[in-house]
Amino acid sequence: MSKLWAGRTAGITEKLADDFNSSISFDSRMYKQDIEGSIAHAAMLSKAGIITPEEKEELTEGLKGILSDLSDGSLEISPDAEDIHMFVEEELTKRIGDTGKKLHTARSRNDQVALDMRLYLREKTDIISGEIKDLLEALTDKAEEYKDFVMPGYTHLQRAQPVTFGHYLMAYAQMFIRDMQRLSDCRKRINVSPIGSCALAGTTYDTDRFFEAGLLGFDSVCDNSMDGVSDRDFCVELLSVISMIMMHLSRLAEEFILWSGLEFRFIELSDGYTTGSSIMPQKRNPDMAELVRGKSGRVFGDLMGILTVFKGLPLSYNKDMQEDKEGVFDAVDTVEMCLKIFKGMIRTMKANRENMASAAKEGFLNATDLADYLVSKGMPFRSAYKICGEITARCIEEGKTLEDLDINVYKGYSPLFDEDLYGVIDIKACAERRTSYGGTSVGSVELQIKKVRDFLSDAG
Repeated sequence: MSKLWAGRTAGITEKLADDFNSSISFDSRMYKQDIEGSIAHAAMLSKAGIITPEEKEELTEGLKGILSDLSDGSLEISPDAEDIHMFVEEELTKRIGDTGKKLHTARSRNDQVALDMRLYLREKTDIISGEIKDLLEALTDKAEEYKDFVMPGYTHLQRAQPVTFGHYLMAYAQMFIRDMQRLSDCRKRINVSPIGSCALAGTTYDTDRFFEAGLLGFDSVCDNSMDGVSDRDFCVELLSVISMIMMHLSRLAEEFILWSGLEFRFIELSDGYTTGSSIMPQKRNPDMAELVRGKSGRVFGDLMGILTVFKGLPLSYNKDMQEDKEGVFDAVDTVEMCLKIFKGMIRTMKANRENMASAAKEGFLNATDLADYLVSKGMPFRSAYKICGEITARCIEEGKTLEDLDINVYKGYSPLFDEDLYGVIDIKACAERRTSYGGTSVGSVELQIKKVRDFLSDAG
């Protein structure tokens, strides 16, 4: 394939150098955005009087024909093309002749690739946001289903206080809500048009960048042409947001991996999201959750990769910037797939009420409530804390729970204890009394669920 940039040089490079220089193997995925941008560019050129209305129609029809043929598979992208921009332009010139050569007036591949990336990532941002919305709906439905299942809450991976499973799931819902908000904010900076910046200095043609940006659905245009071609902050920012999403997915994956094991048995993952062992027939491995946990590291690597590429680049465009695409494409593909997997895993997951309740009862999660009982009778908290610590140590030594101790044993530690303490230290009652805003009681969880559903409704 001939080089469209031949002129200053002979346009002849070594085959190995061609392969090294080429980006067609990965930027070809942006063919729709490249053609969409070119159609808008032809319209702008016509409006500015740079090409005739007839030439604009010829360019538009030619570009639409290429898009249709690529979409239905009747046209294949040549692996010999240097990049998607050159492939489309050369194919267009083949089809309509010299008019095709006018399309590149008042633009450069520098602003063209920046445009394609913004169009592509704008679309992907909306898709990822939609996947998080679906995940949030799955989490909220499960929280509704299990809003009164009492389980241990942990600090330092040690049983701490009783919570409801619905409350636990709603904690993750808050993380994903913030992720959606970050995506929305990031999208604003993606949705700025660079087209018309040309190579770096703008153009001598009387173009209308705002008209072209409007045709492509951008909110605004970049204010500096050098920044327009060299800015990839939007890529870094999106990768940062995606890394946060993957971190949250990885944390939830770790919970699911632990909870589905025999040591916990809090949940059961569906056969559709687990695998077996090649030699151990009893095994039920949470491979999908483990893969999500593992892929988080891969996405973090994509973020560090693009930061490293850009940390030393002078203005404006440099060929190093071609290295932005593969990491960004990998990250958006990975998070999209992980969100889809997790959504299905949550919807098919089942919780074990008995095992959760048993773990909550055995872990002395009601010790704080026992201390609060004494405080309500007038004892200073630190004194109550010491007494309840002694009682807990005795229970551990005797293999009992706080509920098992006779009232006379309690009275031996303090005359403030009375029969009503058993209602206070009942594990389910301990969780239900935590009615403070954001707490773990059923009523509080129901309010949290409503707020998440309202957020999803507003998100559209």
